[in-house]
Amino acid sequence: MTDAPRRLLVAGRPGAGKSTLARRVAAATGIPYTELDVLHHGPGWNARPEFDDDVLALAQSPAWVTEWQYPQARPVLVAHADAIVWLDLPVRVTMTRLTRRTVSRVRHGTELWAGNVEPPLRTILTEPNHIIRWAWRTRHDYRTLVADARAEHPDLQLVHLRSQRAADAYLATLSPE
Repeated sequence: MTDAPRRLLVAGRPGAGKSTLARRVAAATGIPYTELDVLHHGPGWNARPEFDDDVLALAQSPAWVTEWQYPQARPVLVAHADAIVWLDLPVRVTMTRLTRRTVSRVRHGTELWAGNVEPPLRTILTEPNHIIRWAWRTRHDYRTLVADARAEHPDLQLVHLRSQRAADAYLATLSPE
């Protein structure tokens, strides 16, 4: 592996800014970005049947930036990754961002992947896997996920960013491949 990673995973809880940071890393380095949500979501919020094959094809390609999410995709991606960029922002920041983003998407009827839109806000009270409830329930998962990935792949570089300022400073260090 060279000093400059060519296969980068951006990890973080919902609302951390994974997709935004991944796009910015891709723009700064010239490495292609693939949004994992696009590969995953089909109509009706159902997983696309091609998802696993698409993830494997992505993982085996020579250079990429993507988010590190979806339990079935994580081991495939991390086995091929050079680095994990862990956007580990405080829970108060991520939950605030996620809530604002969700409310905005509902209010504006923002179409997401495969024609899907966020469900009405009232579903936070009735749906156990509503994005905001799920984010709260899984808010500490990345601590274990990242530690396990590093234990299984000791050559994997880790960039641990604990603030937006740290993320911006990291981006300033990147250059085109």
